[in-house]
Amino acid sequence: MKKRNPRQNFEETKNAIGYVARKEATQKDYDRIGFMSGLEVHQQLLTKRKLFCRCPAGIYQKPDEFDAELIRHMRPTLSELGEYDGTALMEFRTQKEIIYRIAHPTACTYDVDDTPPFPIDREALDIALEVALTSRMNIVGEVHITRKQYLDGSIPTGFQRTAIVGIGGEIPLKNKKVRLIQMSVEEDSCREVSDIGHQRIYRTDRLGMPLIETVTYPDMKNPDEVREACDYIRFLNRSTGKVRTGIGAGREDVNVSCAGGTRVEIKGVARTKWIPELTHVEAFRQWALLAIREELKKRTAKEDWKMQAIELNPKDFHFYYVPIQEAMERKEKLYAVNLPKFGGLLSHFTQPTKPFYDEFTNRLKVIACIEKPNMATSEDIDDVISNNVFERLQTLFNANEEDAQIIFWSPEADVKTALETIEERALMSFDGVPNETRKSFVDGTTIFERVLPGADRMYPDTDSAPIPILSSYIEELRKNIPDEVVERYAQLVKWNVPQDCYNYIFTHNFFPLIKTIVEELKLNPKRVGVFFGQKLKHLHGQHKKITFQPQRIYDLFAFLQQEKIDFSIICKMLQQMFLYPKMDFNTMLGNLKFKKVDPKEIEAKIPALSEKFAPRRKDTNAQDKVNAVMGQLRILSEGNVHLAELAKKI
Repeated sequence: MKKRNPRQNFEETKNAIGYVARKEATQKDYDRIGFMSGLEVHQQLLTKRKLFCRCPAGIYQKPDEFDAELIRHMRPTLSELGEYDGTALMEFRTQKEIIYRIAHPTACTYDVDDTPPFPIDREALDIALEVALTSRMNIVGEVHITRKQYLDGSIPTGFQRTAIVGIGGEIPLKNKKVRLIQMSVEEDSCREVSDIGHQRIYRTDRLGMPLIETVTYPDMKNPDEVREACDYIRFLNRSTGKVRTGIGAGREDVNVSCAGGTRVEIKGVARTKWIPELTHVEAFRQWALLAIREELKKRTAKEDWKMQAIELNPKDFHFYYVPIQEAMERKEKLYAVNLPKFGGLLSHFTQPTKPFYDEFTNRLKVIACIEKPNMATSEDIDDVISNNVFERLQTLFNANEEDAQIIFWSPEADVKTALETIEERALMSFDGVPNETRKSFVDGTTIFERVLPGADRMYPDTDSAPIPILSSYIEELRKNIPDEVVERYAQLVKWNVPQDCYNYIFTHNFFPLIKTIVEELKLNPKRVGVFFGQKLKHLHGQHKKITFQPQRIYDLFAFLQQEKIDFSIICKMLQQMFLYPKMDFNTMLGNLKFKKVDPKEIEAKIPALSEKFAPRRKDTNAQDKVNAVMGQLRILSEGNVHLAELAKKI
């Protein structure tokens, strides 16, 4: 086999699998690769207390604000069926030391597994059931608390308490309906502070906060449908007015596969706008891994394949690569690995900017706990080690151009795990796409995070009794159910509110307020919708740290209507409201130096100003004159006459 240029090989294999950028992709492209995706949408509930203790919910601490540190080492336990979960075993191999930074106001002995759980918070259960009813789910007859193992340290107990409250149901999209599997109420995990080497640090302020998880079937057939479904579920959750909002309050796990691939979970996506790119890239990553599998099958059989490894003496080679030099100063070990028949595959395209060897380096980081950069290959896109080094390695391994080599450096204690990790990932290549959880990045690419959990991590919680759900209880909760999101969506369409306003309106659950303003004050619904979706959104973005009472917006509209003041001044008054939340409206008008003027007086100034600003040059058009006159009258006009009407008169 002729040695290929790695960068050229990356581009050729990218074209060979038919990769297209998301903006250029069509439904035919997604049908070709068998795109399939489902969602797990998490939303924190707006409760006073945590789910299984009496600590307050919603109090946050800074990373360096803590009163004590707790150190733990996690170990796997057998499931109810006597099996170990693969994720638990993987996490155990990492030998992580988990440190919890605890603040007294946000945690208690339950959080650190020193006392049994309290009965489930009824406020949280009520909200979860209300959202399940809003989703038209079938409510369970009894709520059973179960334990779900998490050995990454994100929960000090090593498991998360969770309970299914609803099953079935569906949500409507523009062109289809998406089926729902279930909704659960569960406790949130810790917030990660750092993860370096064999030490991972968490803070416990978020731990135990109630959240709901809505799980869909993999009914979405393209990335835009995935985002649409996610937005709908989030809007539906927020329509109750009983869930938390803001960064981290809502997170999505996105499950993606392609034809011949397997379910891969992209974990903790914080923004729905990232979903289309992430799902697009992941589906094609799997498509590329399947192409690598087929190429390997042509070259050799899995049962015949065997990795080779030797320890290198740095004195026998000339390594100018700084990370290797620094590793040698730290007295770390240097190893070379030969991957028979992998020639041309390590530089194979998998994701934009990420060749196949990226799959190895990230597993070394996660499983063997070797910080990156931790390896170099004979097919690096950017040359970091001389080709002469790899030519010598080929001789040592008695290898040829059909093989590929990896050099890695590691503390001596991690060498065994590192070798096992490289061999495992190489052997997985013969099977195609590994079941795994991946971490997302803004550019749409992902990296390995952990092995995908299985059913073996679930078992009953013997500390919590079943909770019967009576029909009378459900009927009482049903009285609190808001309008369907789809009905609200249809109403905004009917009002001709632009679609770019919808996301902000639904995200902050402003629809009920808009409806009240329109119905009670008899105002133009489109104008009110645009005000919320564009004007308020803009000012809210400028004053993110300032909280305001939405009811005051209703009061502002009512005040202007009662005083017969034109709404053209409302944005300036809203700015005052953000700066001075308790200031009354008349004082705001005083600050703005507003003076009530008869609109006829303003119109009377138009002829003279029009003459003054008459075009004197041939290249000056009529609109320039209108703009000039408007500029002279704007301050006087705001609050007295609608600016669009004034422009028409000019």
